[in-house]
Amino acid sequence: MTRLTIVFDNYAYLEGFPTPWGFSCFIETDESTFLFDTGSNGRVLLKNMERLGVDLQKAEALVLSHPHWDHIGGVDSVLEVHPDLKIFAPSSLSKHLIRDLNAQSLGVTVIGKEPREILPSVWSTGVMGEIGEQSVVIDTDQGLVVVTGCAHPGVENIAERAIEMLSKPIVLLMGGFHLMYSDATEIAAVIEKLEALGVQNVCPTHCSGDLAIEMFKEAFGDHYLQGGVGRVIEV
Repeated sequence: MTRLTIVFDNYAYLEGFPTPWGFSCFIETDESTFLFDTGSNGRVLLKNMERLGVDLQKAEALVLSHPHWDHIGGVDSVLEVHPDLKIFAPSSLSKHLIRDLNAQSLGVTVIGKEPREILPSVWSTGVMGEIGEQSVVIDTDQGLVVVTGCAHPGVENIAERAIEMLSKPIVLLMGGFHLMYSDATEIAAVIEKLEALGVQNVCPTHCSGDLAIEMFKEAFGDHYLQGGVGRVIEV
């Protein structure tokens, strides 16, 4: 079983959680446990995890999607309380930051453009797009679970790459879909492409935008899953 807990988001699934801009997800599989991104505020991130009963010490790795502040802002706080982490960072991250993180952790593996397995049954798409963003793809018995940070390269392009990588259907696509600046026509085209790719369930949050979230909810019906801090999804 794969268990995904959203621990930082600018939407709240459970009442009473702060919602600064950013995203982070704690991911547990049968073979590995890791943190994906760190949100923009480390103090908020750690407090959220404590309130949700998420034990950061169980994580063996930290995966960073891309260099933007709302995804790496909590890195220092995470490493201060749990330095025994392997870090998988995109090549787009500052070389100076990579050097510093390497000294504060168990070491940094820099991910380039090629997809690769980074943990047992957990793959990186490789960095995509101008910003240089990686997403994670978890290979489960039910299908692929794809988690995006901001999906700057296009969430439909990320989904397509994941399917090409492992030749399996996507059972869950979740994270920031970066459609907050898109109009209804553009969003509809993305939804149509994801449906054509056979994506089964979606959980758009963070930078997806309110309009896109409503349109995904309408299009996917019972296969739409609400995001936000405190949301737990098991696959």
